[in-house]
Amino acid sequence: MIVYNVTVNIDPAIHQEWLNWMLSKHIPEVMATGCFLENKVLRLIKESENEGYTYAFQYMCESQAKLEYYQKNYAPKLQADHSSRYKDQFVAFRTVLEVIQ
Repeated sequence: MIVYNVTVNIDPAIHQEWLNWMLSKHIPEVMATGCFLENKVLRLIKESENEGYTYAFQYMCESQAKLEYYQKNYAPKLQADHSSRYKDQFVAFRTVLEVIQ
């Protein structure tokens, strides 16, 4: 099992609107690709003062090949939609993890 983790720090001024958009639009679009089995949304509990809110979005995938298919065929458009909508209001990074147990 592979976990595709997207960590996002979002500007507090748009935090609630962004989170609503992520939950109602972006995540359902990611899941509709059929590349992931399930997903989780996590929030960093302890935030540094005035540095925004940090979330981790975890998408579980059955194989590295399936993830690469997603990254090639779906990720560019989905990431571009997010980036154009929230330009200069977030920082994101992505990691890929393998489930060992």
